[in-house]
Amino acid sequence: MKFTVITIFPQLVEDYFKEGIMSRALKKKQIQLKTISPRKFTKDRHQTVDDIPYGGGAGLVMKIEPLVKAIKTVTKVAPKQVRGNKITRRIILLDPRGKRFTQKEVKRLQRYDELIFICGRYEGVDERIKYYIDEKMSVGDFVLMGGELGALTVMEAVARLIPDVLHHPESAKFESFSEGSNLEHPQYTRPEVFEGHKVPKVLLSGHHGEIDRWRKTNSRQQN
Repeated sequence: MKFTVITIFPQLVEDYFKEGIMSRALKKKQIQLKTISPRKFTKDRHQTVDDIPYGGGAGLVMKIEPLVKAIKTVTKVAPKQVRGNKITRRIILLDPRGKRFTQKEVKRLQRYDELIFICGRYEGVDERIKYYIDEKMSVGDFVLMGGELGALTVMEAVARLIPDVLHHPESAKFESFSEGSNLEHPQYTRPEVFEGHKVPKVLLSGHHGEIDRWRKTNSRQQN
């Protein structure tokens, strides 16, 4: 899986991949990461990527031209990128108005070979970006400073489902949202007793059937 992120803060994204499971997956080439700054495609010495909105209003809007040039730089390298009749690349704008990101969407995006993320800033992106992307996606009903955290959220969720990225293959199979809106059962580890709080006896019984029943009983649907 290849991740490409178009952002004015490439270092912010790259630093996230320097630690933990994502770092290991990158080193093992289970995933690839490329960042592109739209500032490289500006014409003025200040590398301006934003401007005042038509019609007035507070804040600034990201300019369309640098973003589209950045997109075309990526897609020009592999303009078709198809496998059989299937397009294997998806261009996604992180946007509060986009489709809600869920585990179901994770599984859908996992089928692509490359995901390209456009991270907006300021008051948003010139609406004409819609002619150059495949979809808009939102990670929740709230507003962030920019799209980078949303892109990182999507990338990590997708990367977890790539074979061998996680230490234990069962980790991604039996967890919250692995089946619809279910939430995973509570988890415990040593010590058996902590400040008077005990681990449920059934988990210490060694009786796998009883343990499975307890876990199913204590899994629940999302509210």
